[in-house]
Amino acid sequence: MDWCLFATRLETAETMEGTALNMRTVLLPDSDSKFRRRSCVAKESGNSKEYKTGGGSSLYILIICTLLYMVNYMDRQVLAAVVEPMKAALNLDDSHIGILGTVFLLSIALFSFPVAYLVDRWSRRKAIGIMAIIWSVFTFLTGKAWSFTTLLIPRALVGAGEAGYSAGGTAMVGAAYDSKKRGAVMGIFNMAIPLGVALGSVLGGVLAKAHGWQAPFFAFAIPGIILGIMAFFMKDYKTVEYTHESGAKVTFFQSIKKLFTIPSLVWVLVGYGLANIMSMSFLFWTPAFIQRAWGVDVAAANAVMVPIVLAAIVGSPVGGILADIWFKKNPRGRLYLPAITVMLSAACMAGAIYFQMKGIGMALIVAYGVLNVMALPCLSAISQDVAPVAQKGLVWGLMVFCMYAFGGGWSPYMVGAISKVLGEGAQGLGTALTIATIGGILGGLCYLMAAKPYVADMEKVKDDQLMAE
Repeated sequence: MDWCLFATRLETAETMEGTALNMRTVLLPDSDSKFRRRSCVAKESGNSKEYKTGGGSSLYILIICTLLYMVNYMDRQVLAAVVEPMKAALNLDDSHIGILGTVFLLSIALFSFPVAYLVDRWSRRKAIGIMAIIWSVFTFLTGKAWSFTTLLIPRALVGAGEAGYSAGGTAMVGAAYDSKKRGAVMGIFNMAIPLGVALGSVLGGVLAKAHGWQAPFFAFAIPGIILGIMAFFMKDYKTVEYTHESGAKVTFFQSIKKLFTIPSLVWVLVGYGLANIMSMSFLFWTPAFIQRAWGVDVAAANAVMVPIVLAAIVGSPVGGILADIWFKKNPRGRLYLPAITVMLSAACMAGAIYFQMKGIGMALIVAYGVLNVMALPCLSAISQDVAPVAQKGLVWGLMVFCMYAFGGGWSPYMVGAISKVLGEGAQGLGTALTIATIGGILGGLCYLMAAKPYVADMEKVKDDQLMAE
Protein backbone atom coordinates (compact mmCIF):
# COMPACT_ATOMS: atom_id res chain seq x y z
CA MET A 1 0.00 0.00 0.00
CA ASP A 2 1.20 3.53 -0.79
CA TRP A 3 1.32 4.90 2.75
CA CYS A 4 2.19 8.45 1.64
CA LEU A 5 -0.85 8.51 -0.67
CA PHE A 6 -2.99 7.10 2.15
CA ALA A 7 -1.84 9.82 4.56
CA THR A 8 -2.43 12.52 1.98
CA ARG A 9 -5.96 11.26 1.34
CA LEU A 10 -6.69 11.36 5.05
CA GLU A 11 -5.59 14.98 5.09
CA THR A 12 -7.55 16.09 2.02
CA ALA A 13 -10.68 13.93 2.08
CA GLU A 14 -12.92 16.72 3.29
CA THR A 15 -11.22 19.60 1.45
CA MET A 16 -13.30 21.61 -0.99
CA GLU A 17 -12.16 21.70 -4.62
CA GLY A 18 -9.96 24.70 -5.35
CA THR A 19 -8.95 25.17 -1.71
CA ALA A 20 -5.22 25.37 -0.93
CA LEU A 21 -3.92 22.10 0.46
CA ASN A 22 -1.69 21.92 3.53
CA MET A 23 1.34 19.79 4.23
CA ARG A 24 1.51 17.38 7.14
CA THR A 25 4.48 15.47 8.45
CA VAL A 26 3.20 12.05 9.46
CA LEU A 27 4.80 9.20 11.42
CA LEU A 28 4.15 6.07 9.34
CA PRO A 29 4.93 2.35 9.81
CA ASP A 30 7.68 0.97 7.57
CA SER A 31 8.40 -2.58 6.46
CA ASP A 32 10.04 -3.61 9.72
CA SER A 33 7.09 -2.32 11.82
CA LYS A 34 9.03 0.56 13.35
CA PHE A 35 7.81 4.08 12.92
CA ARG A 36 9.41 6.29 10.37
CA ARG A 37 8.45 9.71 9.10
CA ARG A 38 7.78 11.13 5.65
CA SER A 39 6.51 14.47 4.43
CA CYS A 40 3.46 13.92 2.29
CA VAL A 41 2.68 16.89 0.06
CA ALA A 42 -0.57 17.20 -1.82
CA LYS A 43 -0.37 18.39 -5.39
CA GLU A 44 -0.64 22.12 -5.94
CA SER A 45 -4.21 23.34 -5.92
CA GLY A 46 -5.72 26.77 -5.69
CA ASN A 47 -3.12 29.12 -4.19
CA SER A 48 -0.90 26.39 -2.69
CA LYS A 49 2.57 26.36 -4.17
CA GLU A 50 6.00 25.00 -3.48
CA TYR A 51 8.43 27.21 -1.58
CA LYS A 52 10.89 28.52 -4.17
CA THR A 53 14.57 28.76 -3.34
CA GLY A 54 16.97 31.41 -4.63
CA GLY A 55 16.11 34.80 -6.12
CA GLY A 56 15.55 38.20 -4.55
CA SER A 57 13.44 37.07 -1.60
CA SER A 58 16.11 34.55 -0.60
CA LEU A 59 18.80 37.22 -0.86
CA TYR A 60 16.74 39.51 1.40
CA ILE A 61 16.48 36.68 3.95
CA LEU A 62 20.23 36.07 3.78
CA ILE A 63 21.08 39.78 4.22
CA ILE A 64 18.68 40.46 7.13
CA CYS A 65 19.49 37.21 8.96
CA THR A 66 23.24 37.70 8.51
CA LEU A 67 23.14 41.31 9.75
CA LEU A 68 21.03 40.30 12.74
CA TYR A 69 23.45 37.48 13.53
CA MET A 70 26.27 40.06 13.41
CA VAL A 71 24.42 42.35 15.85
CA ASN A 72 23.67 39.30 18.00
CA TYR A 73 27.39 38.66 18.41
CA MET A 74 28.20 42.33 18.88
CA ASP A 75 25.85 42.27 21.85
CA ARG A 76 27.44 39.06 23.13
CA GLN A 77 31.00 40.32 22.77
CA VAL A 78 30.50 43.78 24.23
CA LEU A 79 30.68 42.52 27.83
CA ALA A 80 34.07 40.90 27.17
CA ALA A 81 35.24 44.13 25.53
CA VAL A 82 34.60 46.19 28.69
CA VAL A 83 35.62 43.70 31.39
CA GLU A 84 38.49 45.69 32.92
CA PRO A 85 36.81 49.15 33.16
CA MET A 86 33.54 47.54 34.27
CA LYS A 87 35.35 45.58 37.01
CA ALA A 88 36.90 48.77 38.31
CA ALA A 89 33.66 50.78 38.19
CA LEU A 90 31.49 48.14 39.88
CA ASN A 91 34.14 46.60 42.16
CA LEU A 92 33.99 43.11 40.62
CA ASP A 93 36.52 40.25 40.42
CA ASP A 94 37.15 37.48 37.87
CA SER A 95 34.64 35.11 39.47
CA HIS A 96 31.91 37.76 39.11
CA ILE A 97 32.81 38.22 35.45
CA GLY A 98 32.77 34.46 34.92
CA ILE A 99 29.32 34.22 36.51
CA LEU A 100 28.01 36.95 34.20
CA GLY A 101 29.26 35.07 31.17
CA THR A 102 27.96 31.71 32.33
CA VAL A 103 24.51 32.98 33.35
CA PHE A 104 24.18 34.73 29.98
CA LEU A 105 25.08 31.59 28.04
CA LEU A 106 23.00 29.25 30.18
CA SER A 107 19.97 31.51 29.76
CA ILE A 108 20.41 31.03 26.01
CA ALA A 109 20.57 27.27 26.58
CA LEU A 110 17.51 27.27 28.86
CA PHE A 111 15.28 29.17 26.44
CA SER A 112 16.68 27.75 23.19
CA PHE A 113 14.40 24.69 23.23
CA PRO A 114 11.01 26.34 23.80
CA VAL A 115 11.78 29.27 21.50
CA ALA A 116 13.06 26.99 18.73
CA TYR A 117 9.91 24.87 19.08
CA LEU A 118 7.85 28.06 18.74
CA VAL A 119 9.84 28.94 15.61
CA ASP A 120 8.82 25.64 14.01
CA ARG A 121 5.20 25.75 15.15
CA TRP A 122 4.42 29.44 14.57
CA SER A 123 6.32 31.83 12.30
CA ARG A 124 10.07 32.14 11.79
CA ARG A 125 10.04 35.73 10.52
CA LYS A 126 7.79 37.00 13.34
CA ALA A 127 9.78 35.14 15.99
CA ILE A 128 13.07 36.52 14.63
CA GLY A 129 11.74 40.10 14.60
CA ILE A 130 10.37 39.91 18.14
CA MET A 131 13.52 38.27 19.53
CA ALA A 132 15.78 40.93 18.00
CA ILE A 133 13.76 43.74 19.56
CA ILE A 134 13.70 42.03 22.98
CA TRP A 135 17.45 41.34 23.17
CA SER A 136 18.22 44.89 21.97
CA VAL A 137 16.05 46.48 24.66
CA PHE A 138 17.78 44.48 27.41
CA THR A 139 21.20 45.24 25.90
CA PHE A 140 20.36 48.92 26.42
CA LEU A 141 19.22 48.24 30.00
CA THR A 142 22.48 46.40 30.78
CA GLY A 143 24.25 49.72 30.30
CA LYS A 144 22.11 51.24 33.08
CA ALA A 145 23.47 48.80 35.71
CA TRP A 146 25.01 50.14 38.94
CA SER A 147 25.81 46.85 40.73
CA PHE A 148 26.50 43.19 40.08
CA THR A 149 22.82 42.24 40.50
CA THR A 150 21.51 44.99 38.22
CA LEU A 151 24.09 43.89 35.66
CA LEU A 152 23.28 40.19 35.96
CA ILE A 153 19.48 40.39 35.48
CA PRO A 154 19.31 42.31 32.17
CA ARG A 155 22.30 40.38 30.85
CA ALA A 156 20.46 37.11 31.51
CA LEU A 157 17.42 38.51 29.69
CA VAL A 158 19.59 39.45 26.70
CA GLY A 159 20.47 35.77 26.57
CA ALA A 160 16.80 34.80 26.77
CA GLY A 161 16.03 37.13 23.86
CA GLU A 162 18.88 35.74 21.76
CA ALA A 163 18.06 32.12 22.63
CA GLY A 164 16.10 31.17 19.53
CA TYR A 165 17.62 33.51 16.98
CA SER A 166 20.23 31.15 15.59
CA ALA A 167 17.56 28.43 15.30
CA GLY A 168 15.19 30.70 13.39
CA GLY A 169 17.93 32.26 11.28
CA THR A 170 19.50 28.90 10.40
CA ALA A 171 16.10 27.45 9.42
CA MET A 172 15.23 30.49 7.27
CA VAL A 173 18.58 30.67 5.47
CA GLY A 174 18.86 26.90 5.09
CA ALA A 175 15.39 26.68 3.53
CA ALA A 176 15.97 29.64 1.20
CA TYR A 177 18.67 27.89 -0.83
CA ASP A 178 19.15 24.50 -2.50
CA SER A 179 20.92 21.81 -0.45
CA LYS A 180 23.87 21.70 -2.87
CA LYS A 181 24.60 25.37 -2.11
CA ARG A 182 23.77 25.14 1.58
CA GLY A 183 27.36 24.92 2.84
CA ALA A 184 28.45 28.05 0.95
CA VAL A 185 25.36 30.02 1.98
CA MET A 186 25.80 28.97 5.59
CA GLY A 187 29.40 30.14 5.25
CA ILE A 188 28.14 33.63 4.40
CA PHE A 189 25.58 33.50 7.22
CA ASN A 190 28.20 32.41 9.75
CA MET A 191 30.60 35.16 8.63
CA ALA A 192 28.42 37.28 10.89
CA ILE A 193 29.90 35.62 13.99
CA PRO A 194 33.53 36.78 13.59
CA LEU A 195 32.37 40.07 12.09
CA GLY A 196 30.11 40.66 15.08
CA VAL A 197 32.91 39.72 17.47
CA ALA A 198 35.26 42.14 15.66
CA LEU A 199 32.84 45.04 15.75
CA GLY A 200 31.80 44.26 19.30
CA SER A 201 35.43 44.20 20.42
CA VAL A 202 36.71 47.23 18.53
CA LEU A 203 33.69 49.54 18.81
CA GLY A 204 33.08 48.36 22.37
CA GLY A 205 36.65 49.20 23.36
CA VAL A 206 36.66 52.58 21.60
CA LEU A 207 33.27 53.65 22.99
CA ALA A 208 34.18 52.45 26.49
CA LYS A 209 37.44 54.41 26.47
CA ALA A 210 35.81 57.58 25.15
CA HIS A 211 32.45 57.56 26.97
CA GLY A 212 32.59 54.95 29.74
CA TRP A 213 31.88 51.22 29.85
CA GLN A 214 28.10 51.73 29.48
CA ALA A 215 28.26 53.50 26.08
CA PRO A 216 28.58 50.46 23.79
CA PHE A 217 25.51 48.82 25.33
CA PHE A 218 23.45 51.88 24.42
CA ALA A 219 24.87 52.11 20.90
CA PHE A 220 24.55 48.42 19.99
CA ALA A 221 20.83 48.31 20.88
CA ILE A 222 19.85 50.58 17.96
CA PRO A 223 20.67 48.39 14.90
CA GLY A 224 19.04 45.37 16.53
CA ILE A 225 15.70 47.16 16.81
CA ILE A 226 15.85 48.43 13.21
CA LEU A 227 16.74 45.02 11.76
CA GLY A 228 14.14 43.34 13.96
CA ILE A 229 11.45 45.44 12.31
CA MET A 230 12.82 44.63 8.84
CA ALA A 231 12.69 40.90 9.65
CA PHE A 232 8.89 40.96 9.64
CA PHE A 233 9.02 41.42 5.84
CA MET A 234 11.00 38.24 5.05
CA LYS A 235 9.34 35.49 2.99
CA ASP A 236 8.67 32.48 5.20
CA TYR A 237 7.79 28.87 4.40
CA LYS A 238 4.56 27.24 5.51
CA THR A 239 4.56 25.82 9.02
CA VAL A 240 4.38 22.03 8.84
CA GLU A 241 2.03 20.03 11.05
CA TYR A 242 3.97 17.18 12.66
CA THR A 243 1.63 14.30 13.61
CA HIS A 244 1.41 10.62 14.44
CA GLU A 245 -0.42 8.25 12.08
CA SER A 246 -3.51 8.65 14.29
CA GLY A 247 -3.56 12.37 13.55
CA ALA A 248 -2.48 13.38 17.06
CA LYS A 249 0.12 16.13 17.12
CA VAL A 250 3.67 15.26 18.11
CA THR A 251 4.41 17.06 21.39
CA PHE A 252 7.41 19.19 22.25
CA PHE A 253 9.17 16.40 24.18
CA GLN A 254 8.32 13.81 21.53
CA SER A 255 9.89 16.09 18.91
CA ILE A 256 13.10 16.32 20.93
CA LYS A 257 13.11 12.56 21.50
CA LYS A 258 12.82 11.97 17.73
CA LEU A 259 15.87 14.16 17.09
CA PHE A 260 17.89 12.08 19.54
CA THR A 261 17.17 9.02 17.39
CA ILE A 262 19.34 10.49 14.60
CA PRO A 263 22.80 8.96 15.29
CA SER A 264 24.94 11.46 13.38
CA LEU A 265 23.12 14.35 15.04
CA VAL A 266 23.74 12.98 18.54
CA TRP A 267 27.51 12.85 17.93
CA VAL A 268 27.44 16.37 16.47
CA LEU A 269 25.49 17.67 19.48
CA VAL A 270 28.01 16.29 21.97
CA GLY A 271 30.96 17.44 19.88
CA TYR A 272 29.55 20.94 19.47
CA GLY A 273 29.19 21.34 23.22
CA LEU A 274 32.71 20.11 23.94
CA ALA A 275 34.29 22.23 21.19
CA ASN A 276 32.59 25.32 22.59
CA ILE A 277 34.41 24.94 25.89
CA MET A 278 37.36 26.25 23.91
CA SER A 279 35.47 28.70 21.68
CA MET A 280 33.44 30.43 24.41
CA SER A 281 36.48 30.70 26.68
CA PHE A 282 38.43 32.34 23.86
CA LEU A 283 35.70 34.85 23.03
CA PHE A 284 35.01 35.79 26.62
CA TRP A 285 38.51 35.99 28.12
CA THR A 286 40.97 36.85 25.31
CA PRO A 287 40.65 40.68 25.56
CA ALA A 288 41.34 40.49 29.30
CA PHE A 289 44.28 38.13 28.72
CA ILE A 290 45.83 40.56 26.21
CA GLN A 291 45.41 43.46 28.62
CA ARG A 292 47.22 41.55 31.36
CA ALA A 293 49.92 39.97 29.19
CA TRP A 294 50.72 43.09 27.18
CA GLY A 295 49.96 45.76 29.80
CA VAL A 296 47.72 47.78 27.46
CA ASP A 297 44.40 49.60 27.95
CA VAL A 298 40.94 48.36 26.99
CA ALA A 299 40.86 49.97 23.54
CA ALA A 300 44.29 48.65 22.56
CA ALA A 301 43.51 45.14 23.82
CA ASN A 302 40.30 44.96 21.83
CA ALA A 303 42.07 46.34 18.74
CA VAL A 304 44.37 43.31 18.87
CA MET A 305 41.28 41.16 18.30
CA VAL A 306 40.77 42.70 14.85
CA PRO A 307 43.26 40.62 12.79
CA ILE A 308 42.09 37.48 14.60
CA VAL A 309 38.42 37.94 13.80
CA LEU A 310 39.04 39.36 10.31
CA ALA A 311 40.89 36.15 9.49
CA ALA A 312 37.94 34.22 10.89
CA ILE A 313 35.62 36.07 8.50
CA VAL A 314 37.54 34.46 5.66
CA GLY A 315 37.38 31.06 7.34
CA SER A 316 33.59 30.83 7.36
CA PRO A 317 32.88 31.02 3.59
CA VAL A 318 36.04 29.05 2.80
CA GLY A 319 34.89 26.30 5.17
CA GLY A 320 31.46 26.24 3.57
CA ILE A 321 32.84 26.09 0.02
CA LEU A 322 35.40 23.38 0.84
CA ALA A 323 32.73 21.35 2.63
CA ASP A 324 30.43 21.57 -0.42
CA ILE A 325 33.25 20.46 -2.73
CA TRP A 326 34.15 17.53 -0.44
CA PHE A 327 30.44 16.72 -0.03
CA LYS A 328 30.06 16.21 -3.80
CA LYS A 329 32.96 13.72 -3.82
CA ASN A 330 32.14 12.12 -0.48
CA PRO A 331 29.16 13.33 1.62
CA ARG A 332 31.03 12.48 4.82
CA GLY A 333 33.52 15.21 3.92
CA ARG A 334 31.06 17.69 5.41
CA LEU A 335 31.95 16.16 8.81
CA TYR A 336 35.60 15.34 8.17
CA LEU A 337 36.33 19.02 7.56
CA PRO A 338 35.10 20.35 10.94
CA ALA A 339 36.75 17.43 12.74
CA ILE A 340 40.14 18.35 11.27
CA THR A 341 39.83 22.13 11.61
CA VAL A 342 38.58 22.12 15.20
CA MET A 343 41.41 19.88 16.42
CA LEU A 344 44.00 21.97 14.57
CA SER A 345 42.51 25.15 16.03
CA ALA A 346 42.93 23.73 19.54
CA ALA A 347 46.64 23.20 18.93
CA CYS A 348 46.98 26.73 17.53
CA MET A 349 45.22 28.31 20.51
CA ALA A 350 47.39 26.45 23.03
CA GLY A 351 50.54 27.53 21.17
CA ALA A 352 49.36 31.14 20.92
CA ILE A 353 48.77 31.35 24.68
CA TYR A 354 52.21 29.89 25.36
CA PHE A 355 53.76 32.75 23.33
CA GLN A 356 51.32 35.26 24.93
CA MET A 357 49.95 36.02 21.44
CA LYS A 358 53.16 37.85 20.49
CA GLY A 359 55.18 37.14 17.34
CA ILE A 360 54.58 33.52 16.39
CA GLY A 361 51.83 33.52 19.01
CA MET A 362 49.91 36.13 17.02
CA ALA A 363 50.29 34.06 13.84
CA LEU A 364 48.96 31.01 15.69
CA ILE A 365 45.95 32.80 17.12
CA VAL A 366 45.06 34.16 13.67
CA ALA A 367 45.26 30.59 12.37
CA TYR A 368 43.01 29.55 15.26
CA GLY A 369 40.42 32.10 14.15
CA VAL A 370 40.38 30.78 10.57
CA LEU A 371 40.33 27.08 11.45
CA ASN A 372 37.78 27.27 14.25
CA VAL A 373 35.20 29.19 12.22
CA MET A 374 35.59 26.90 9.19
CA ALA A 375 33.58 24.30 11.13
CA LEU A 376 30.47 26.45 11.62
CA PRO A 377 28.92 26.39 8.12
CA CYS A 378 29.51 22.63 7.98
CA LEU A 379 27.64 22.04 11.24
CA SER A 380 24.80 24.38 10.25
CA ALA A 381 24.37 22.53 6.95
CA ILE A 382 24.56 19.10 8.64
CA SER A 383 21.79 19.98 11.10
CA GLN A 384 19.50 20.93 8.23
CA ASP A 385 20.54 17.92 6.12
CA VAL A 386 19.34 15.34 8.64
CA ALA A 387 16.39 17.16 10.27
CA PRO A 388 12.75 16.62 9.25
CA VAL A 389 11.01 19.62 7.70
CA ALA A 390 8.87 20.14 10.80
CA GLN A 391 11.95 20.33 13.04
CA LYS A 392 14.42 22.50 11.12
CA GLY A 393 14.20 25.24 13.73
CA LEU A 394 14.07 22.90 16.71
CA VAL A 395 17.17 21.00 15.60
CA TRP A 396 19.28 24.15 15.76
CA GLY A 397 17.67 25.04 19.08
CA LEU A 398 18.87 21.66 20.27
CA MET A 399 22.34 22.47 18.88
CA VAL A 400 22.37 25.74 20.82
CA PHE A 401 21.21 24.04 24.01
CA CYS A 402 23.91 21.36 23.77
CA MET A 403 26.49 23.97 22.78
CA TYR A 404 26.07 25.64 26.16
CA ALA A 405 24.84 22.81 28.38
CA PHE A 406 27.63 20.40 27.38
CA GLY A 407 30.44 22.90 27.83
CA GLY A 408 30.19 26.34 26.27
CA GLY A 409 27.83 27.74 28.89
CA TRP A 410 29.87 27.02 31.97
CA SER A 411 33.34 27.45 30.46
CA PRO A 412 33.60 31.24 31.18
CA TYR A 413 33.01 30.55 34.87
CA MET A 414 35.41 27.58 34.81
CA VAL A 415 38.17 29.70 33.29
CA GLY A 416 37.47 32.59 35.68
CA ALA A 417 37.49 30.29 38.72
CA ILE A 418 40.76 28.62 37.71
CA SER A 419 42.29 32.03 36.98
CA LYS A 420 41.27 33.30 40.43
CA VAL A 421 42.86 30.28 42.13
CA LEU A 422 46.06 30.88 40.14
CA GLY A 423 46.26 34.58 41.05
CA GLU A 424 44.23 36.29 38.26
CA GLY A 425 47.37 37.43 36.41
CA ALA A 426 48.31 36.77 32.79
CA GLN A 427 49.88 33.43 33.70
CA GLY A 428 46.88 32.21 35.69
CA LEU A 429 44.38 33.22 33.03
CA GLY A 430 46.60 31.79 30.28
CA THR A 431 46.79 28.42 32.05
CA ALA A 432 43.01 28.33 32.43
CA LEU A 433 42.55 29.10 28.72
CA THR A 434 45.02 26.38 27.75
CA ILE A 435 43.05 23.82 29.75
CA ALA A 436 39.94 24.86 27.80
CA THR A 437 41.54 23.77 24.49
CA ILE A 438 41.05 20.13 25.50
CA GLY A 439 37.39 20.64 24.60
CA GLY A 440 38.36 21.32 20.99
CA ILE A 441 40.21 18.01 20.68
CA LEU A 442 37.30 16.04 22.14
CA GLY A 443 34.79 17.87 19.93
CA GLY A 444 36.74 17.02 16.79
CA LEU A 445 36.78 13.33 17.71
CA CYS A 446 32.99 13.40 18.10
CA TYR A 447 32.60 14.87 14.59
CA LEU A 448 34.62 11.97 13.21
CA MET A 449 32.26 9.54 14.93
CA ALA A 450 29.27 11.35 13.39
CA ALA A 451 30.53 10.83 9.84
CA LYS A 452 29.71 7.12 9.64
CA PRO A 453 25.87 7.31 10.09
CA TYR A 454 25.54 10.72 8.37
CA VAL A 455 24.71 9.49 4.85
CA ALA A 456 22.04 7.07 6.08
CA ASP A 457 20.48 9.82 8.20
CA MET A 458 20.25 12.13 5.17
CA GLU A 459 18.50 9.43 3.15
CA LYS A 460 15.66 9.27 5.69
CA VAL A 461 14.57 12.86 4.96
CA LYS A 462 15.59 13.26 1.31
CA ASP A 463 11.96 13.37 0.07
CA ASP A 464 10.92 16.24 2.34
CA GLN A 465 9.60 19.36 0.63
CA LEU A 466 8.76 22.90 1.75
CA MET A 467 5.62 24.80 0.77
CA ALA A 468 5.29 28.58 0.44
CA GLU A 469 3.53 30.46 3.23
